Amino acid sequence: MKTWKKIALGLLFVLIVFAVWFYPKFKMLNLSMHLFEEDQIVHNFRSFDAVWPVSELEAPSTKHPYAKGTALDLPKSFQFDGETYNTNKFLEDSWTTGFLVIQNDSLVYENYYLGNTEATRNISWSMAKSVISALMGIAVEEGDIKSIEEPVDNYAPELKGSAYEGVRIKDVLQMSTGVKFNEDYGDFNSDINRWGRGFALGDSQDEFATTLERELEPGTVNHYVSINTHVLGMVLKRATGKTITEYMQEKLYNPLGMEYNGYWLLDGENMEMVLGGLNLTLRDYAKVGSLFINEGVFNGQQIVPKSWVEASTTPDAPHVQPGEGFGYGYQWWIPSSEQGEYMAMGVYGQYIYINPTTKTVIVKLSANPKYNDDSYIPSNDTSHIEMFRAIASSFKKDEADQELVSITE
Repeated sequence: MKTWKKIALGLLFVLIVFAVWFYPKFKMLNLSMHLFEEDQIVHNFRSFDAVWPVSELEAPSTKHPYAKGTALDLPKSFQFDGETYNTNKFLEDSWTTGFLVIQNDSLVYENYYLGNTEATRNISWSMAKSVISALMGIAVEEGDIKSIEEPVDNYAPELKGSAYEGVRIKDVLQMSTGVKFNEDYGDFNSDINRWGRGFALGDSQDEFATTLERELEPGTVNHYVSINTHVLGMVLKRATGKTITEYMQEKLYNPLGMEYNGYWLLDGENMEMVLGGLNLTLRDYAKVGSLFINEGVFNGQQIVPKSWVEASTTPDAPHVQPGEGFGYGYQWWIPSSEQGEYMAMGVYGQYIYINPTTKTVIVKLSANPKYNDDSYIPSNDTSHIEMFRAIASSFKKDEADQELVSITE
C-alpha cells in the first residue's frame, strides 16, 4: 500500500475515533448552549436522557398511587402586590407543564400542558437539593454521618485547601459556607454558567468544587451557592459507600412506592448532578412533599426522621431568617408565614409547596423562557406563593363551612 494511502487511512481512523468520542459531548454542549431558548426549552426540560449520560431510578414493584379525593376547582383568581391575576392565565403565562394538588394525602387536581403527560419525566433543577437534604437526614440518623457539626473535609479530604476546608456540614446545608460564587443564570460568564459548560463537556464536579474561593466567614451569611449541594453529595457518597442513585433507590424511591422510573444526570466521572439533575414525574415529585408534610412518614413508615424534617424547615439562626423575603433551612426555602409553609424551588418555575396548616401539597413544573426577566410577574417566586396560598386557603374555607354546617345541624 502506498504511503499516502496509509496516511489517509490513519487520518480517517483518527477522525472516526475523535467523532465517536466527541459527538456525545458536542450534543451535550449544544443542548446546554440552547437549553433555555423559547422554541426549545419545553422539549429540552423533558428530554435530557436522550442526550446526557444518566443513572436510572427504578420504580419498585410495589407502587403507592395517590387516592383520588374530591375534584378541586382552582380559584378563578388570586391577589399579588395589589393586583388581581387570573389563575389559569397565570399558569399559561408561566409556561406550566404540569400542575398537581394533594389535599389530606389525596389527589384532588392534576393537569398537564405543552405536551407533558403523567409519564413525563421532567428536570427538577434545584428542587433536587431538598431531596438530597432528606437523604442526608437519613444518613445522619443511621450513623453513616456522625454529626452535621463535622467539617465536610472529614468525609471529602480532597476539599482540604479549598474554600470548603473546615466548613461544617450544617453551614453547607444552610447555604452559609462563605464561598464566593455568582449564581446569575442570565450572566454568560457567571460561576454557575461556567460550571454548566464544564459539566456539559463531562468535567468533574468534584474538581470544580475544589477551585472555589472563600469570601465570607462560614455560618454568618446566607448566600445561595449551588455547588454547596454538590459538596453534600460528595459527603453522602463517601459516608454511605454508595452512589447517590443507589442510596436514593434504597432509602426513598422504594419506600415511597414511586410510580415511574426516574433518573439523575451524570458528569464525566459518573457523579450525579445532585444540585439539580433529578428527573421525575409530577406525581413522584409530590411524594417528596407528602413525605415532609407527614413529618417524614409515608404509608405508615418513618422514612426521614421527624426531627430532621423539623430542623430542615425551621430557620434557626439570624442569617437564615425570612425577613421580607425567603429564609432558608436545610436545602428548603421558608417564606415569611404564619402557616409554617416551606418550599422546594428550582429555576425556570419548579415548585413543591407545602402548607402543614391546611395539609396541602402543590407541585408545579414549568419551562419558562422568561424566567430571568425580573419585570415579568409570572416569573416571580412570590407571585407563585400567593397563587399557592389562594389554593390552600380554599381548603381552609371549605373545612370551616363544613364545621358550620355540622354545628347548625
